Amino acid sequence: MQSPFLFFYSLLFPVMLRTARLFAPLVPKLRHFFSFRDGLISDLELKLSSLSPSGKRLWIHAASVGEFEQARPVIKALKEKDPDLRVFVSFFSESGYDARKNFPDAAAVFYLPADTKSNARRLVALLSPDILLLMRYDFWPNHLLEAKNHGAKLVLAAAVLQSGSPYLKPLLKNFYREVFSLFDRIWTVSEKDTTAFRLLFGCRQAETAGDPRFDQVIRRSLETGSIERFRPFFDNRTVLVAGSLWDKDELLLLPAWKRLEIKPDLIIVPHKVDPENISRLCRFLDSLSIPFTLVSEIDSSFDPARTVLVIDQAGYLAELYALASYAYVGGGFGVNVHNTLEPAVYGIPVLFGPRIHNSPEAEALFECGGGTIVESMDQLSEKLESFTTDPHRRNSAGNAAARFVDERKGATSIIVNSIENLLPR
Repeated sequence: MQSPFLFFYSLLFPVMLRTARLFAPLVPKLRHFFSFRDGLISDLELKLSSLSPSGKRLWIHAASVGEFEQARPVIKALKEKDPDLRVFVSFFSESGYDARKNFPDAAAVFYLPADTKSNARRLVALLSPDILLLMRYDFWPNHLLEAKNHGAKLVLAAAVLQSGSPYLKPLLKNFYREVFSLFDRIWTVSEKDTTAFRLLFGCRQAETAGDPRFDQVIRRSLETGSIERFRPFFDNRTVLVAGSLWDKDELLLLPAWKRLEIKPDLIIVPHKVDPENISRLCRFLDSLSIPFTLVSEIDSSFDPARTVLVIDQAGYLAELYALASYAYVGGGFGVNVHNTLEPAVYGIPVLFGPRIHNSPEAEALFECGGGTIVESMDQLSEKLESFTTDPHRRNSAGNAAARFVDERKGATSIIVNSIENLLPR
């Protein structure tokens, strides 16, 4: 019998959805949400019409690209064991869908339809999943319920339950207790999270696996083909790769780097590489009298001792950290720091701003000595100088970062074994 919390959600959500649609012409985010989903299921039906009904089926849902990266090593391992496995991938966010819409191992990649009973019924009937694997968060109860009623096993992986989480608020706690109870397995990233799921929500099915992103970054670190043409410029030099930079990061980092007496070579990778943002960054560099070269214009005359390299094309960042002596990861002076595992896997120190509350791996990297938090331009300049001129300190922090990643590998095999046991024989 359906709980009253999920029952009222199913009644109220369509009302909220109709109200949101009324305001969509005035609110760009709402307008995009509905435009991306209009006709979605009909288009998906047409796309999958030629797909054979045979074979086991895995539906993976990720809020955005970061959560999907946690699923990639799981997909790879499962496909290696069963090449006929049908994989379907849904995203909530536009950025996630755009980044992975051509993912080759998926039979279909699509936006998750709005969470109504009718949409969920049509989608689940179309996909007919044996397993629904949800990465980390982004719970849409009608889709979960319909998949459960269809007979699919529900698995939540890379789950975290931090203090201050909205799941713990008095008005939401009982609702999420019902949502979490739908899952047949909950795989958390740490023992702390497992304990929280069990004690606070009664989830006896919660167990610790770890974060499969560690397996993903290890695998990804072995693929550096896209940056090999840059390696001769930076071999045997001290290099700072500044990745995922927002304008707030640039305002601190670039003046701090400029004031250094001994400067590392600098590679800048903005968070956005669209022409408008690149033009803004170039103007800022000009205002600081910092010479630069765009990667789209690089040639054999490029000299990193004289010129900063600005990455104005997508697809380089994760591999560029392989060239770095140490790294700065942006976002920590904005909403939240970006991916700190991508540089840490190469055994280099990682610097970032203070806003890391939604990044457990950044917090843990800081605690183990592989990460360094900076809160001002003066502090950043001091840390840059230290890592540039003191190889011993740089190596010590880098070794701590490498150990941090290596000690946390292995979540993928645990999750894969669990899914294999849940799949029909």
